[in-house]
Amino acid sequence: MSEPLFSFPREVNEVSARLVAGGVVIMAVLTLAFDLRWLTLVLAYGFVARVLSGPKLSPLGQLVTKVITPALPYESRMVPGPPKRFAQLIGAGFSTAAVVLTYGADRFDLAQGVLAVLLVPAALEAVVGFCAGCWLFGQLMRAGVIPAEVCDACGDIWGPRPQRADASV
Repeated sequence: MSEPLFSFPREVNEVSARLVAGGVVIMAVLTLAFDLRWLTLVLAYGFVARVLSGPKLSPLGQLVTKVITPALPYESRMVPGPPKRFAQLIGAGFSTAAVVLTYGADRFDLAQGVLAVLLVPAALEAVVGFCAGCWLFGQLMRAGVIPAEVCDACGDIWGPRPQRADASV
């Protein structure tokens, strides 16, 4: 049985997530460097599509998961999906704000500032593998804002790390 169209995977390949973030970085840099206002629409669509359905409705997600990732010599590294979805939701908020500023308020200058902010966590994810949205998701789980049942697998990831026997106190 196939997965419903509007569902997000319970697990996500970290390699693909980083490549998608790299695509976001490229599009954001092109938007900023060449005043490509229309790319704000592409960025926003991509984030909203990935929030709603993972890579299924996202052209960038499809390119990465179906073509680029399989062609690379890297092993899959599966990570929980809910934190990645949360990160996509934050990206959707920023990129949608950029669209509203660009087309609704005719303030592409402010939209560029929003995209510059979005560029930082996208670059961190793409280059060093740090997912700021995932980190925030973990903090919200620890604080009890996001219930544990949202991500059963996240308990092991976001819980306190055991100290090594030789670690100083």
